[in-house]
Amino acid sequence: MVLYNITINIDNDREEEFIDWMKQEYLSRIMQTGLFYEKRFFRLLHDDGSGGVNFSAQFLAESMEDLEFFQAKYAPLLSEIIKEKFGSQFVSFRSVLESVD
Repeated sequence: MVLYNITINIDNDREEEFIDWMKQEYLSRIMQTGLFYEKRFFRLLHDDGSGGVNFSAQFLAESMEDLEFFQAKYAPLLSEIIKEKFGSQFVSFRSVLESVD
């Protein structure tokens, strides 16, 4: 199992719009690729002092190959979509984790 995590910091004044958009648009678009079998969406509870609100969108894939295919075929377009929607009012980074169970 591989976990693909997108951590996003969004300006406070766009928080509710962001949450709605993520739930209605972005998360479902990623799941529609068929490369992930589960999604999770969290608000981080700690304040890192950077301003804004932090969220984590997590997607579980069966294999690294599925994730690499997603990153090659779908990730660039999805990154552009979120940039168009929220412009300079968000920052994000991605990480990949592997289960050690």
